[in-house]
Amino acid sequence: MCGIAGFITFLDDVTEEHVETVKRMASVIQHRGPDSQGLMFDNKTVLANTRLSIMDTSESASLPMASSDDDVLLCYNGEISNFQELREKYQLDAKFNLKSDSDSEVLLYLFKLLGISFLDELSGMFACCLVDRKERVAYLIRDFHGILPLFVHEADGGIYFASEIKSFLEITSFKKTINLEAIHHFFSLGYIPGNQTPFTRIREVEGGEMVKIRFGSPPEYITYYKLEYQENHSIDEKSAIETTRALLVDSVRRNLVSDAPLGMTLSGGIDTSAMLGIVKTLGLGNQMHTFSLRMGEKSFDESYYQRLMADYAGSIHHEITVNPDDVVETMLNQVAHMDEPNGNGASIPSFLLAKEASNNVKVLLSGEGGDELFNAYPTMTAYQYRKIYHKFPKLLRSLIKETVDCLPTDYRKLSFDFKAKRFTTGAELSVPHSHLYWRHVLTEEQKNRLLLGTFNRRPTTDYYDKIFYESGIEHEINRLSLIDMKHFFIDDLMVKNDRTFLANSVEGRFPFLDRPLVDYVTKLPVKYRARFGRLRWVEKEAVRPFVPKEILKRDGFGLEMPHAVWFFDKLGTFAKTYINKEMVESTGFLNWSEVELMWNIHIAGKQDMGRPLWCVLNYLIWFDLFIKTGNHKEFLSHKGKPLAFKVRQLDNYAS
Repeated sequence: MCGIAGFITFLDDVTEEHVETVKRMASVIQHRGPDSQGLMFDNKTVLANTRLSIMDTSESASLPMASSDDDVLLCYNGEISNFQELREKYQLDAKFNLKSDSDSEVLLYLFKLLGISFLDELSGMFACCLVDRKERVAYLIRDFHGILPLFVHEADGGIYFASEIKSFLEITSFKKTINLEAIHHFFSLGYIPGNQTPFTRIREVEGGEMVKIRFGSPPEYITYYKLEYQENHSIDEKSAIETTRALLVDSVRRNLVSDAPLGMTLSGGIDTSAMLGIVKTLGLGNQMHTFSLRMGEKSFDESYYQRLMADYAGSIHHEITVNPDDVVETMLNQVAHMDEPNGNGASIPSFLLAKEASNNVKVLLSGEGGDELFNAYPTMTAYQYRKIYHKFPKLLRSLIKETVDCLPTDYRKLSFDFKAKRFTTGAELSVPHSHLYWRHVLTEEQKNRLLLGTFNRRPTTDYYDKIFYESGIEHEINRLSLIDMKHFFIDDLMVKNDRTFLANSVEGRFPFLDRPLVDYVTKLPVKYRARFGRLRWVEKEAVRPFVPKEILKRDGFGLEMPHAVWFFDKLGTFAKTYINKEMVESTGFLNWSEVELMWNIHIAGKQDMGRPLWCVLNYLIWFDLFIKTGNHKEFLSHKGKPLAFKVRQLDNYAS
């Protein structure tokens, strides 16, 4: 895993200022690759890498990388899980005399051999720039599912790219104009969706998308991969279970390949438990470091199941307890690394876990993606019950809602009153709108009261409607699955995982998102993934040999921080240093009277406003660090002496 940054000119030649700018862009994300830094440039491109050495830690695998004839250049962040198979399949050693054991070199020469169609062969995660100097074309490519980040900014007669948004703030000409529409959607979702970012001039390359830059022409944005969700009804139950099991075992096995110390997250849920069970079956259980989070709040605590699974596998187990003090001490660091407002309540716990894990390992396997792949979220159960609920007469539904709305507020995780109030209101909406409502932070009406100014206030449901009504996918559950993959997974969970892990120089790997597994499971009939009242059925049957029965019987829980409760404690005292009239009004965007009302309602116990207040707090801290004071770099994890760049200047292109 690494950090990348660079510049590709459309017309004029690269200048010395471009080279120095790219150096600054790479240096500010040194936490992503503290082992080495490299820079390569000619008169059309500048490529920089910070490297976290995982596969082949020798100098032979240094980045950026050039082919032996300098025709192809690679600036790379990622891990190709099937690189060893591809090396052998295409006899790359015989054809090109490879000098390292890295996946980077396999990727470079596979592109040289097959051209851009090499993408069809890959499995894994990657964000890279490939330059074909012979054809005078460059490609910026983000992996199939958007696991690793890639951002672009068109300016100065070319296109800048980087792994993190903060890199673009190192460009002298960059203006930090806030994208108010993106923040508007943030207050619905708790994250910024699609290709938007908090700045108007920075665009996120989406999962399965590449940018093609032919020198002398403007960039072309191309979708090269889509999840199809085409059900194959010829697959029987036995085949579905056995093939899912085989593909998951193979994915875990290939994701265990590393030349650096490797561990796993362990939540105690089905996904991470299944991975650890497979590791035990492979004979590696007692060598595996496992890391679990324990929340200092009973209704959020999963430690019983975590210990059960760790004992079963015999892993070297580490438990990290998260309390309000930890949140206060970590919050500025976490927001400084996120680069954008993010209301995910698991971000700080994830940051703390990675920080602890970095003392023992450089790689962490994670179960992220399993819930999306196997339709395990409570919103899918709600969708199923919505169909039954709509058979009730409307008058009866109205009476039920009135009764539910009178329930007292309970701040425990997924309390009955929270689920009942969300369900009865959301069930009256259309399918995609209910899917958003059951997860929303604020409604459009609430946002209109909270947010000031003139900007595009199109409803956030537009994102869900576009996929649900225009994807061409037959089954409604598959359409909802695609919404979860395109937005919740890429825009929220992967932002959390990438930034919090790499802030601590730890690589995350996600076996449930390995391409062969995803391509197969998304073709299974929906009834195998989401049976009524039995979500993730095929997954549970597939992993049955690897986990104790007690784990199999568990419902989904999900990692979350009890901020609603902790706002009554030290977190509330800290929050008030930002949630106050002076700070809120300094944004010129948030309405203080509405923020104050949220706070008072929550503290009075009238309504759980924990998540909206958490999002307000995150936005205010982000605004302070990145706009008002601009001192975000003071809170970055890597504060050591900047690494010297290993610089190589290539021959210029002929005119």
